[in-house]
Amino acid sequence: MNLTKRFFYYFGGFAIGLVLLYFFVGGAGASCEYDYGPNARTLKNIRLKEHQFSEITRNSLSRHGLDTLAIEQLFRTGDVIFSESNTRLDSCKIYVIEGIVYENELRITVENCDSLATVTAAEIK
Repeated sequence: MNLTKRFFYYFGGFAIGLVLLYFFVGGAGASCEYDYGPNARTLKNIRLKEHQFSEITRNSLSRHGLDTLAIEQLFRTGDVIFSESNTRLDSCKIYVIEGIVYENELRITVENCDSLATVTAAEIK
């Protein structure tokens, strides 16, 4: 078999493989949103739940001119501080999340239960 036929078969198979990959993976709703590390998985788990905010949190945010959208932004871009979090609890795990939102350094404490995530404290530095 000469060289041109080899290239034809190789690129023909490669093109068919790309088309099949596009249909199987592209249409299945598969995502590559970097949800592989523990930080990203924890934040995604919290984002998918209903959120509740304590009065202490609302007062702390309003004193600094922020609202609950700042916390929603922190759920997307924040960093979970696992060394200060309590992840060994059976019922509701407690996470400490830090990040910069609207040029403010924000630190929150989240109680993550099965169907509800409650922000129990917020500290703006």
